[in-house]
Amino acid sequence: MLIAYLSETQKRSLGQLTQISSYEPGQFMVLDPFTRRNLELVETVRERSKRGSLLWLLDRTETSMGARLLRRWIDKPLLQRSRIEDRLEAVDHLYNQYILREDLRMALKEIYDLERLVGRIAFGSANGRDMNALKLSLRQVPALKQLCGDSGSATLRSLAEATDVCEDLCSLIEDAVADDPPVSVRDGGIIKPGYHERLDELREASTNGKRWIAELEARERVATGIKSLKIGYNKVFGYYIEVTKSNLSSLPEGRYERKQTLANAERFVTPELKEKEGLILEAQEKMVDLEYALFTELREKLNAQIARLQKLAENIAEIDVYQSLAAVSAEHRFVKPELSDGYDLMVEGGRHPVVEAVMKDSAFIANGTELKKEGSSILLITGPNMAGKSTYMRQVALLSIMAQIGCFVPAERAALPLVDRIFTRIGAADDLIGGQSTFMVEMADIQVMTEKATPRSLIIIDELGRGTSTSEGMAIAQAVIEYVHDHIGCKALVSTHFHELAHLSESLPGLRNFSMAVQESGDKVHFLRKLIPGAADSSYGIYCARLAGLPGSIIDRAYGLLQGLEQASLSAVVGKGGVQTAAAEEARKLPHPVSKESPAEFASGLPGHGGGEIINDTVLQDDGGVVQLSIFGEDEMRPGKGTDDAMKTSGVRAGAPDPRMKEIMDALKSVDVMNMTPLQAMQLLNELKQKANRL
Repeated sequence: MLIAYLSETQKRSLGQLTQISSYEPGQFMVLDPFTRRNLELVETVRERSKRGSLLWLLDRTETSMGARLLRRWIDKPLLQRSRIEDRLEAVDHLYNQYILREDLRMALKEIYDLERLVGRIAFGSANGRDMNALKLSLRQVPALKQLCGDSGSATLRSLAEATDVCEDLCSLIEDAVADDPPVSVRDGGIIKPGYHERLDELREASTNGKRWIAELEARERVATGIKSLKIGYNKVFGYYIEVTKSNLSSLPEGRYERKQTLANAERFVTPELKEKEGLILEAQEKMVDLEYALFTELREKLNAQIARLQKLAENIAEIDVYQSLAAVSAEHRFVKPELSDGYDLMVEGGRHPVVEAVMKDSAFIANGTELKKEGSSILLITGPNMAGKSTYMRQVALLSIMAQIGCFVPAERAALPLVDRIFTRIGAADDLIGGQSTFMVEMADIQVMTEKATPRSLIIIDELGRGTSTSEGMAIAQAVIEYVHDHIGCKALVSTHFHELAHLSESLPGLRNFSMAVQESGDKVHFLRKLIPGAADSSYGIYCARLAGLPGSIIDRAYGLLQGLEQASLSAVVGKGGVQTAAAEEARKLPHPVSKESPAEFASGLPGHGGGEIINDTVLQDDGGVVQLSIFGEDEMRPGKGTDDAMKTSGVRAGAPDPRMKEIMDALKSVDVMNMTPLQAMQLLNELKQKANRL
């Protein structure tokens, strides 16, 4: 059906279609369109440009057909270990042979796009310049074959043996086509002198006729004494003698036959001139027709050898891809992966290849990965926004793809199994045309994962369970993780902000908790980009909002609301029904830092409070109420003095912190102690002391 469609629409030869080959989906890793987009294999998500994609990093090819082949390899990573090993063997040899790699690159640089040229020949649209481009490309093939044949790589030697240099086709073009032919094949001048005897005769006749015209012009100037007399030609009137009107008086009467009158000149002909014109134009017309026929014959001869040229183009493209992968691997210090048919995936010092390549001002922080069938098939990754979770998960997927296309990988060591499918759920995106919300799109992606994934697959889910309420999101996230663990059994990387899911490691033996390391310094947070065992306890979302440039009033308000929500959550847990956490039990045993009395005595001394417990600076009353203890000292919150009275004394309304104290606290938080001089530290301490005395 496809061939019939092409025949109907193209209306010309389809000689470039020489064979139809079948393939099984099981021969290649399956990558759905969403996975290709999320992993940015051939274009970026935001800009939809090649720069910033995996293809952009790996593409050091010198030929257009090599670039297209590399893209096809990235789209279809292999699943046959023997074929992958053959590719890695060639890349490994070129990785360690810089001179050979450069020699190949220089030879490839002179080769034009053979696939396109062959298509134009088969399509009947190739011109003289296309033929010369093919000739120049074929001249480079013997040297390329010699370099591969003499190399120590079995894969490259095999390619050299299968390479047909097509020397006869190169000679055919060399003999027939002129070195600088015109663009159009119907204008003449496309066939070399000496290629065809009859064509040479016609060229001689045309040349002699033009020489006779030049001699006639010289004779007529002498005979008439008109130096500006000239003989010209156009397609309407043919050859003519032109005399300006100022010289018409010097022209002998009856010498020429008038042909055309112009504004400033008259044009004439003579019987002799018309006779020579017929001979010249006949020779030129026959010459152009003969040249076109000869060129068409040459094109048909090459068309009969399309299969040879296509095979040659494939071999050259493969050599080009090998040198490209080797050049990138050598430049970025990639290592040869160790492939296995097993389950376990082990990476030491893994890096994201593209992110590392675009980083200029700082070094990329490497992270290892260990996914084993027993004990760690699923990594549950928690941690802050902007800490590098998504980058880490993507790099694991990219390492598998790079290894299975036959490329070295960015790591110190990598032992990788063959992965049959990669599923990714990264980023938020809705489908307006399809009528699906962001959450619905996520659920649809996860449905495909649960249906298609096998134990040999790799699943990556970023921010599982977002897009709905917290309780529902956590419930769905836990259910999905349990299903992947119990029913699919494949390798999986799952990131989430639901820190409460960390307890799954207790019930799922194949799940391990990891987080991205964070270093806090005062009110500043430093993301260390390092994966460490254990669950995180904060997402630092408000801090990321500050980095994004939100107004300070919004940030301060968000922090205030967050503290209120956390306190409300604590009171809901321990303020009703006498429910106590382990932390509360420990906190009850410790005396409060601002009181010399025991926690119970201190709480019972507050007006209107018959006692209670103190947990994390909070008095939990017997009737379920909550009173936050002051950090301002015993004078404001001492037993026997009401909270409202203390607030009135300090000029602050009940329930709100003293703004003067907040000013002191903010000043302390913003101090960079390590970079202060002793004198600056003393001045700051004196200023804070004066502010405290005024409270």
